[in-house]
Amino acid sequence: MTVDAASATQDRDDAPVSHESEQGNAGTSGPSSEEREQQAQPEPAQPEPAKRAKPKSSARKTRTVVLTLTVTGTADGEWQAELKRGSKWVAKGLDIPASAVSRAAKELHEELSAPIDEVINEAREQQQAKVAQLEAELQQAKQALAELES
Repeated sequence: MTVDAASATQDRDDAPVSHESEQGNAGTSGPSSEEREQQAQPEPAQPEPAKRAKPKSSARKTRTVVLTLTVTGTADGEWQAELKRGSKWVAKGLDIPASAVSRAAKELHEELSAPIDEVINEAREQQQAKVAQLEAELQQAKQALAELES
């Protein structure tokens, strides 16, 4: 016996319904029409997570240019810069002031500026010590000159 979904719902409200399989096997109950319909219908697919689409650009792919800037400092506070494009030297041995190095490092990134400022401060302290030493020598030389003049 076949039962459509509407009559099966109505039968359930009144009394339990027993279904025989369509082949007529006595005592064996087969799936009801609702069960067959549910089995025939695929389960709704879960929505896939949204994927970010890459923005399409009408421009050509950008070409990468490799520039290597090397900044070298000494303990005396002298700084030089060299610039290389790929494997070709663009500039070599350019003298640059320590203040320019410090400003450039601060503009680029804090992680660059802190170590560079430490090096510049050490050089400044060494130069101040050198100035103090030279002033003391100058004072001694002036005294020696004054003694020779009298």
